[in-house]
Amino acid sequence: MTLIHPTKTEMPALDPVARRACWDEVAVGYTVERALAEARRCVQCQDPVCELGCPVGVPIRDFVRRIQLGDFAGAADVIRTRNLLPAICGRVCPVEHQCEAHCATVGRLEPVGIGRLERFVADWERSHPRDGATAREVKRPETVAIVGSGPAGLTAASDLARLGYGVTVFEALHAVGGVLRYGIPEFRLPKAIVDEDVERLGELGVEFRTDVVVGKTVTIDELLDELGYAAVFVGTGAGSPKFMGIPGENLKGVYSANEYLTRVNLMRAYDFPGYDTPVKRPTRAAVIGAGDTAMDAARVSIRLGAEETHVVYRRSEAEMGARHEDFVRAGEEGAIFDWLTLPVRFLPDAERRVRALECLRMELGEPDASGRPRPVPIPGSEFELEANLVVIALGTNPNPLVPQTTPGIEIDGHGCIVVDPETGRTSRPGVYAGGDISTGAATVILAMGAGRRAASAIHGYLQGGSDGDVGA
Repeated sequence: MTLIHPTKTEMPALDPVARRACWDEVAVGYTVERALAEARRCVQCQDPVCELGCPVGVPIRDFVRRIQLGDFAGAADVIRTRNLLPAICGRVCPVEHQCEAHCATVGRLEPVGIGRLERFVADWERSHPRDGATAREVKRPETVAIVGSGPAGLTAASDLARLGYGVTVFEALHAVGGVLRYGIPEFRLPKAIVDEDVERLGELGVEFRTDVVVGKTVTIDELLDELGYAAVFVGTGAGSPKFMGIPGENLKGVYSANEYLTRVNLMRAYDFPGYDTPVKRPTRAAVIGAGDTAMDAARVSIRLGAEETHVVYRRSEAEMGARHEDFVRAGEEGAIFDWLTLPVRFLPDAERRVRALECLRMELGEPDASGRPRPVPIPGSEFELEANLVVIALGTNPNPLVPQTTPGIEIDGHGCIVVDPETGRTSRPGVYAGGDISTGAATVILAMGAGRRAASAIHGYLQGGSDGDVGA
């Protein structure tokens, strides 16, 4: 009997000291030898429960088996039956909470590195180009408008194009990709990968129109009526930042994470003045929050020259929302973690620029509505934390523009568009939605799953059947 190595095959990474001033991708990726070693840790379960954790239903056992056999092209074909963005998902999916959490080895050994293997296959495919995108099944007369070019919109566009529909993606910004482009730093997701996946959709016939703000430039009603689209999918995401509501949030040098990362990722502010988008280059930075976005913002501030970057979080390390891998890498790069710390106001200098945070120490009390211990202030624990850059990374709310300008679209108390979770159908006939606009801020792969389900439902609707009665 062959023994299974108890831990994942190591993923090589750039040196932590060198990457403090480097925007290159941190994780280097598997070699063929490492990929084969990791794939052979998979026992090829008769019942592949790992697949239960994949929101888009990738045939994980089958693609890993192809890797075991050295058939990397075949592995790529298997993945692409369900996932058109494998190079992206292999880098940013929280696999530890999804497919890998269901791995049969969990509890005895580390799970198989499914995400790392998916990335390997996608990168192998990129370096061994084959013929273009999968051909359309048929060419249909109906056209579909996709609002937003994030992961939900791109997935819906891909599935509908392959089914033969004319698809137009409308994007408010000047470049396609949504949160994949503006929200995730280059060192975690190189933009060249996003560009390649967009190009692949173009080969399928998908048309992209940038600088179109649906709800202002054109409305949903106009898309359906005057422009003649047979259906609309709304994937506008959750790009409206949350703030703390404390004094000093309007000081110079205080950013929402959304603005900060958009300036750096999409508008290349890291190369100012080569690109004319300025951004504060800090000496001391403070990032409020402890999710994935907070880790991204902290690591960006380090690359922009911060001598000290503090991640400030009112709960403990055990309650943080960030992926463990990104938390570890932020620490390796020099981020300092101030757990059980709550900012109560931002303090200005003479020019109304932020100079410090006034904070309270906290302790954990009884569980709150989320089930996590409630942070409680410790009386008399006030202190100042010096910072000339503050990034507030406390999550986002759904983009309100489409709901506000589309009569008959039902929203819930959080501003999310109400949809049938199985189909993405909204309260407006012919209008579907999915991703963060319907769930609040979540993950790339969950948004992709929503885009896939909506595409299937739109196909059923346009062919005169019930929503979702024809698979995409």
